[in-house]
Amino acid sequence: MKIDKDCRYAETHEWVRVEGNEAVTGITDYAQDQLSDVVYVELPEVGDSFAKGEAYATVESVKTASEVYMPIGGEIIEINSELEAEPQLVNEDPFGAAWFVRFTIADPSELDDLMDADAYEKFIAAEGAKGGH
Repeated sequence: MKIDKDCRYAETHEWVRVEGNEAVTGITDYAQDQLSDVVYVELPEVGDSFAKGEAYATVESVKTASEVYMPIGGEIIEINSELEAEPQLVNEDPFGAAWFVRFTIADPSELDDLMDADAYEKFIAAEGAKGGH
């Protein structure tokens, strides 16, 4: 299971990487593994704003459809349109080519509520031990 040390993590298995006053987010390697083969990704529009914890995207796999939640609040400034044509990127490169959205950060203090890489690694180990997602 890959975990990016430069990211913060939500309990709903989204990662966020801060880049100045902007951030990039997507779903974790653990999440894509649980979903299995991703076949469709529905992203929001540029200019949409979402609060922390609000669903902003949907991922469909051969097993299920799953909501994707904002790890922190902000306004969408860019979407990864590559995912519409190549949803399998979510399985292949969840921390790189398969980023979902770039957004401005509404409240940087919300980052304090997220897990760092070590805490997230322990969280998914515990979740795996009790039988999954």
